[in-house]
Amino acid sequence: MPIHYEKNDEHIVLVTIDRPEARNALDMYHFRDLADAWRDFRYDDDAWVAIITGVERNFMAGGDLKTYIPQITKLQKQIAAGEVDEIDGCKLSDGTYAVLRNMKLYKPVIAAVNGPCVAGGMEMLGGVDIRIATEHASFGVMEPKRGLFAGGGTTVRLPRQLSFPAAMEFLLTAERFPARRALELGLINEIVPEDELIDRAYAWARRITANAPLAVQATKESVMRGLALSLDDAYAVETEMSKRIFQTEDAKEGPKAFAERRAPNWKAK
Repeated sequence: MPIHYEKNDEHIVLVTIDRPEARNALDMYHFRDLADAWRDFRYDDDAWVAIITGVERNFMAGGDLKTYIPQITKLQKQIAAGEVDEIDGCKLSDGTYAVLRNMKLYKPVIAAVNGPCVAGGMEMLGGVDIRIATEHASFGVMEPKRGLFAGGGTTVRLPRQLSFPAAMEFLLTAERFPARRALELGLINEIVPEDELIDRAYAWARRITANAPLAVQATKESVMRGLALSLDDAYAVETEMSKRIFQTEDAKEGPKAFAERRAPNWKAK
């Protein structure tokens, strides 16, 4: 199965893209499976943090141009003709959900980038919270080099996440950037040795799962919703999140554990 989903007893999910014969470029069926993995993570209350990575020095190269475009074109025509709304369980929305666009996912996601992160890989990276990479990883919004358009969220998210000049350097040159340059521009958090990548990703995940999961999710939700709002409306969302979290069992457990000088026992309730 090209999309692997593994959850451990630390509330951490590892999603692995395993299609090395296509440099982890995905066709319609693999986009569906990746979207399903994100749905599984979103709705599993016992899953608190996810890590996304790829196999054999490949992260994600987006859509497989040899197969994905013809598949989607066929599906679009059949939908327009009123014949079907999906093929083999594949829907048009799977592509955007797979790259974390239009999916309200407020649980933290960590990217462990071990190779080319281009096109759809960069689209998905925009929906990821913590990004670590190996020295040989590379990054690029390369659609314009093929006469295409990055319509999976990159033109919207990248200018909100980087400085404007840095974002436009990625978007307008359509070049591939080495990990060191990506770190300088603020696209990733750190560069780690190849043999330490997954261990380091799990270490990041454990730093997050040490905190109350509902409080973490509410924090991310406040940030993500607030980015699209005026300052006053964003403060209203923050107040909404604050009221919600202060009513949880974990909000009582945290101060109690602190007073008793012990580690908290989070219930996600």
